[in-house]
Amino acid sequence: MPIDKIVLAFAGSVVLISLALALYVHPGFYWLTAFVGANLLQSAFTGFCPLAMILKKLGVKSGSAF
Repeated sequence: MPIDKIVLAFAGSVVLISLALALYVHPGFYWLTAFVGANLLQSAFTGFCPLAMILKKLGVKSGSAF
């Protein structure tokens, strides 16, 4: 699976998990949701994605998600 798809799947999973945690554990988890959304937004404009850099160092092949 290319890095792009992994990043999208990871971000979506973190958003859904953080929403569930905010609902059932503590509302402070909404900050995690906001952080992931802000990171996705800045990544769209700058091209900088920390998770993609980590995956590249781990040897995951890059490629287009679409």
